[in-house]
Amino acid sequence: MTGSPLKTLRILLVLTAFLMAGMTAAFLLRPGASETSSGNSLRLGGDFQLQSAAGPVSLSDFRGHPVVMYIGYASCPDVCPTSLAVMAQGFRRLDMEQQARVRGIFVSVDPDRDSPEKLAEYSAFFHPNLVGLTGTRAQIDQVVQQYGAYYRIANLDNSALGYAVDHSSRLYLIDADGQLNEVLSHSITPEELATKLRGLL
Repeated sequence: MTGSPLKTLRILLVLTAFLMAGMTAAFLLRPGASETSSGNSLRLGGDFQLQSAAGPVSLSDFRGHPVVMYIGYASCPDVCPTSLAVMAQGFRRLDMEQQARVRGIFVSVDPDRDSPEKLAEYSAFFHPNLVGLTGTRAQIDQVVQQYGAYYRIANLDNSALGYAVDHSSRLYLIDADGQLNEVLSHSITPEELATKLRGLL
């Protein structure tokens, strides 16, 4: 019987060690650990190639130009057009020389409805420096994964649209070297976006 308290203590110590290890792992592997709202997003980003109305386009084609990228779809009723309008207004708050140097990318996750030609017309409505891109489902999923975004097809009963796409809504600020600089909330103001772009010019 004298060994029982000692055995209990050992068990408690082992359980405590396992608990601490679990808490440490949960902290290090918590969702979003690879994404920062400012500064370095070291594990996100990277080059990709998608299709525009003029042919294949890679992120590396924009080297030398700061880029703002948004991932959504053209049939989106609210958040996509609002976010693209913020992007366009942010561009227009720059002077003409600065504005000529920035680029915008709109990636559609809805290739069944968003042809490259449709995206060209849709993007041009917002700003001439905005290009619309899409691709195969595998190509789109690669970009979505690289940038820590998400989307999900949601069927709509008794709707002419047939389905909607639930998706993340962020602006991705990419520097002139093609590196993801910052992941921005879609609630950012045009002036705030313009200020960040000036910092990259």
